[in-house]
Amino acid sequence: MNAAFAGELRRLRELSGLSYRQLASLSTVSHTQISDLEHARRRPTPDIARALDEALHACGRLTATLRTPAPDDVEGELEAIELAQRSAASDVSDGTLNRLERAFDETARGYATVPPADLLPRVRRHLRYVEQLLAGRAMLGQRRRLLVVGGWLSLLRATLHIDLQQRAAAEAYLSTAAELSRQSAHAEIAAWCLETQAWDWLTRGDFRRAVELSQHAQAIAPVDGSAIVQATAQEGRAWARLGDAQATRDALGRVERMAEHREMPEHPEHHYRYDPAKAHSYAATTLAWVGDPAAEQVARDVITELEAEGARPRRIASARLDLGLALLAGKPRPEDAAQEARVAMRSGRIVPSNWWRVVEVVEGVAASGVPEAGDLREECEALGPAGEG
Repeated sequence: MNAAFAGELRRLRELSGLSYRQLASLSTVSHTQISDLEHARRRPTPDIARALDEALHACGRLTATLRTPAPDDVEGELEAIELAQRSAASDVSDGTLNRLERAFDETARGYATVPPADLLPRVRRHLRYVEQLLAGRAMLGQRRRLLVVGGWLSLLRATLHIDLQQRAAAEAYLSTAAELSRQSAHAEIAAWCLETQAWDWLTRGDFRRAVELSQHAQAIAPVDGSAIVQATAQEGRAWARLGDAQATRDALGRVERMAEHREMPEHPEHHYRYDPAKAHSYAATTLAWVGDPAAEQVARDVITELEAEGARPRRIASARLDLGLALLAGKPRPEDAAQEARVAMRSGRIVPSNWWRVVEVVEGVAASGVPEAGDLREECEALGPAGEG
């Protein structure tokens, strides 16, 4: 779908102060179509773009977004890698492996900003190529590097499937990643597999299972890696959902102590490189879930930090949900919580597997009985995965 069109439509509509229904009344496009277009669930056509340009007096800005450059030529990239490796004496060259490893790092860095459905085809093609290379001849060291990059790509693919709520595929690729980590004796990948499973079970509501998997991940993770920190943070989140404040604080304390001794990675947006700044975001989520009064200020600080950085839209949306939940605790401010939920929903950055957090805030607002609860629930249902809140 056209993300540029979606962002420009949202910007122009909000600048005009129009709701979906008001804009629909000025054009030939229905309010549900407009909502789908803004959230990149529908592909815009030139006729739709022209109609909305006219209704918004946009001087062709929306139509211009349809003239986008060609997407990354993934097939061409793989062909170039294959050509390079064919020039070597063996089936797999070090140059081929270097380029595959760089390709994985690029996709892992893209995870923070690229929608899962858009990133998945790139990961799928690179995995297919790794599979082809594994079927050929390679020296022992080269084969292990192939197994490692295949393990990382399988793990990332499983994560994308979890985000898209494609559970069968997610479980299959988590199993593949775990097996490749075993064959290559790569403890960091193995620990990330367990951490990823912990997050999946957390989103499904089995918090005890999430604790167990997080602790198992910590037990096998290299002490100087990123998985051990992430798994500890995941344990804290699970304890928070179980309502164990002491265990929650203990886990948060361990995350903070580990984060203090970590240097900022060259690419902090890399999904599998721990960024010390993430400790603040994890604290906001965990404190909000456990009902700690400190959650509100921590969440506000996280939003301020991330907006200043300007490169983490998905984390900003999650932080707004943390703030919304915090605003429903203590002395509730449901109107403010509703506004945070709206901004998070309208950002288009909440992946399907995380939509339950939106629903949690929306249900909390509804329980307060404030007048805007009905409109908020309706918007949640319209914007949620497959039209479900």
